Amino acid sequence: MPSRLIIDQSLFQITISRLCYQLIENHDDFSNTVLIGMQPRGTYLLDRISEHLKDSLPKAKINKGNLDVTFFRDDFGRRDTLPTASETDIDFIVEGKNVILIDDVLYTGRTIRAGLDAILAFGRPKNVELLVLVNRKFSRQLPIQADYVGHQIDTLSTERVEVKWKELDKKDEVWIETLKQ
Repeated sequence: MPSRLIIDQSLFQITISRLCYQLIENHDDFSNTVLIGMQPRGTYLLDRISEHLKDSLPKAKINKGNLDVTFFRDDFGRRDTLPTASETDIDFIVEGKNVILIDDVLYTGRTIRAGLDAILAFGRPKNVELLVLVNRKFSRQLPIQADYVGHQIDTLSTERVEVKWKELDKKDEVWIETLKQ
């Protein structure tokens, strides 16, 4: 089966805008809320969301950071090659804060579990919520669910969700690709 486009550039922007308005409804001026993007691809979504929030709430101080979970993953020692870590850049305390953890695709839940472990290195948050652009339903291996979802899709285990970012791929799109067996 060929690749199929599920979110085009226009719907991509509308989705990010909708997610931002949901965040504003729940977190008001973000005085006690921080945004953390999961490296590597959740950081692109984080940047888009934080820019949109700054435009919508020009007086609000939006704390944002990037989180690498490479060494917190449960498959770290099972790989044949050493993984390449990205940079963690969090210059604020999460102690007592509402944390919005941001990633592009929620699949098995294992990356998010690693993110939860990694966040605790920066303090104990009051609350952690999860925001994802795409939720792959029916594929969870851990009991993790997103609080904010751009799009929910049904996929087979033989399919892959590919989020394209204009910074890397010249367009903002989401595709479903069939993996070769």
